[in-house]
Amino acid sequence: MDESPILTEVPNIARGLARRTARDVIAQKLMVLIATNMLRPGDELPGERELASVLHVSRETVRGAIQTLAAQGIIAVSHGSRSRICKVDLSHITVTIASPNAIDSYDLESVHAARLHVELKVVGDAAERIDDATLAKLQALLEAQRLGGDDVMRFLICDREFHVAIYRAGGNPLLADFVTDLYTYMMNYRRNAMSKPGAIEASYDDHLSIYEALARHDRDAVVDAFRHHLTRIYETTKVLLATGNTGNTV
Repeated sequence: MDESPILTEVPNIARGLARRTARDVIAQKLMVLIATNMLRPGDELPGERELASVLHVSRETVRGAIQTLAAQGIIAVSHGSRSRICKVDLSHITVTIASPNAIDSYDLESVHAARLHVELKVVGDAAERIDDATLAKLQALLEAQRLGGDDVMRFLICDREFHVAIYRAGGNPLLADFVTDLYTYMMNYRRNAMSKPGAIEASYDDHLSIYEALARHDRDAVVDAFRHHLTRIYETTKVLLATGNTGNTV
């Protein structure tokens, strides 16, 4: 499998990242998932084959990345069972521009307004610039989402890859990094929202509409599909914030 695309699609956690190995890049991706609470202590990682499919690399690369994080005490590996996330504080990690805690310090209304202003511009640009390789990656991620069923962890990893690939297709790396940071907002609540009945199916349907509009290079349709998607995220997050349900028991 050609692993070179991953080096240009990973969030820009550190400048000069393209000079790192694919294993290092995947290790950094997994660290970001932990830092943003998409993966939490005690969570089981998807299997190597599933991660390799979602992250578009070989199983050997995934295995090497997990071994790297295991050596740092971030992931616990045991023979005969899936790897688990250890209890470790990665809140100091800069995801792209800011730390996850910095984004979470803003209120929901401000973040939603920022996403509508900036993200719709970015995805609109992506509709005009997206290439066949990125469309193929999005299609593969949609298939992985479909096959994942109600597996929340697998879906969330696919979801991040799907969004970030589109952001970077817009052609402005700074804006792509900024909206990626906005994407991480209140991930504890978002994660819990995705565990609700029908939530994964609804998000998959949104993604399918976004992909179809991107494949047509239809800017207006992409913007409309993303606006619908962002509004649904806003509404479900608002409900969970109102009830104080962070999903820590999920």
